[in-house]
Amino acid sequence: MDVVSHITSKGQVTVPKAVRDALKLKEGDRVVFRVVGERAELARTADLLELAGAVPVSAPQAELSSGWDEMRRQLRRTRARQKK
Repeated sequence: MDVVSHITSKGQVTVPKAVRDALKLKEGDRVVFRVVGERAELARTADLLELAGAVPVSAPQAELSSGWDEMRRQLRRTRARQKK
């Protein structure tokens, strides 16, 4: 899709409705501009919660993560005992 927009004297650009709709952009969303050669790409930034689980984790990293989970559980138990 090619859609034309103009740059204002302050360097601002209005993202055309067709582009906003295609990228599912709404007011308050953040976007990223990526310069590739002599072109610029506009993309919606991902919500960090949407990225959860998007990166594969190797077995050693998964074990490390589970180790942190165990440490958190132990810390919670210790704190609970201290409050009694």
